[in-house]
Amino acid sequence: MANNYFMSWSRSYNFPRAIIHIDGDSFFAAVEVAKNPALRGKPVITGKERGIVSACTYEAKARGVKRGVKLSDALKACPDAIILPSDYETYSIFSERMYEIVRRYTPQVEEYSIDECFADLTGMRRVNKMNYRDMAHSIKQELFVELGITFSVGLSCTKVLAKIGSKYRKPDGLTTIPLNDAPKFLAKTPAGNVWGIGPNTAAYLEKHGVKTALDFAQKDEAWVRATVSKPIVEIWQELNGTIAYELTTEKKESYQSISKTKTFTPPSRDEAFIFSQLSKNVENACIKARRWSLATPHIFFFLKTQDFKYKGFEIKLPHPTNVPQDILREVAKFFPQVFKKGEKYRASGITLAKLARSGFEQLDLFGKVQETEVTRQVFESVDAISQRYGKHAVFLGSSFAAMTQPQFLHAKTEAGRYEKPARHRMLFKGETARRRLAIPLLGEVG
Repeated sequence: MANNYFMSWSRSYNFPRAIIHIDGDSFFAAVEVAKNPALRGKPVITGKERGIVSACTYEAKARGVKRGVKLSDALKACPDAIILPSDYETYSIFSERMYEIVRRYTPQVEEYSIDECFADLTGMRRVNKMNYRDMAHSIKQELFVELGITFSVGLSCTKVLAKIGSKYRKPDGLTTIPLNDAPKFLAKTPAGNVWGIGPNTAAYLEKHGVKTALDFAQKDEAWVRATVSKPIVEIWQELNGTIAYELTTEKKESYQSISKTKTFTPPSRDEAFIFSQLSKNVENACIKARRWSLATPHIFFFLKTQDFKYKGFEIKLPHPTNVPQDILREVAKFFPQVFKKGEKYRASGITLAKLARSGFEQLDLFGKVQETEVTRQVFESVDAISQRYGKHAVFLGSSFAAMTQPQFLHAKTEAGRYEKPARHRMLFKGETARRRLAIPLLGEVG
């Protein structure tokens, strides 16, 4: 029996809201091609520093390369692949420019991820002097012209339908899903391909005869509410053209936790080097915590072995802090319980948990107010230097090995020399070798 939502598909007003989803096509690899047009049309893979495929061009995908596989397996499928180290700083710059272009058309932009965003175009037809589809097309064209990257775009009346649209025709597609055409697209979309429906939920729905997004959308509302959880009910509503997910357009103002993870290649059994990598992670996490005026009373650190096994330790700190020395002092006590001699490690990570506001006013166990004030001034200076001259212009001695050993930081060239990361070799307009564009952190990279 048809429900009220299903009947809404026949409404004459096809765009009660006009939501677009913009998705970069193989974003990391595409940025590398945009930086070096000589790579266009070639099988390019990023992730050289991790030993795992982070991203690859469609030419590599056509040869059987998949994201997340070992580079050795990728080379078996595509022996002539061009493998590059990831250049996350540049990827972030391209991401920021993507958001800026979209905001020319509407201020309502949700920065969903480094290569994706949603935008609400509702009510902007008169301002931009074009209909919604033309607006989506114009955004797509400007992104390509200015960034040299293709994007797949979906336009519909909800976020879930717009995301179905952006996936419908990849790469470089533009798919419009008016409300009355939604059933046609949903019938061609497996339920497991719907944003928010994972493999377990898809398997559960299939047991109830739900194979496609249309099968699910046509289910009676009472059945849906009785059978699935609230988040899946909201997806059902969105499939039927009713807004359940509003855009989150506010800039992030706080965090409950901050995590920093770094994979290094090749794996190492050097205890001092591995601790140095962990120290660098702690510094990065504390930089971000200070940026948001946050302090942590609780941390978790871990090491990941060559065969992808994890071992970590959870620590309650003597007092809330965002000073790396305070954290590393505690980490050093328990590091021998996590590190196993002779084992090869490929990654380390730190999580600052239970974050709360801080004005650097925390005291140590002895209430050394003067010492605390000196520490505050020191890190104000460190942060000011980093802002002017680049991240890690000043760093802890415990991070020295991670900062200075090129065999772990850079990839070898064919000539056997170690090359600098691409971001160190190229500059953008307005930059010098000592002064870089201030680009906000968009997330953590494993």
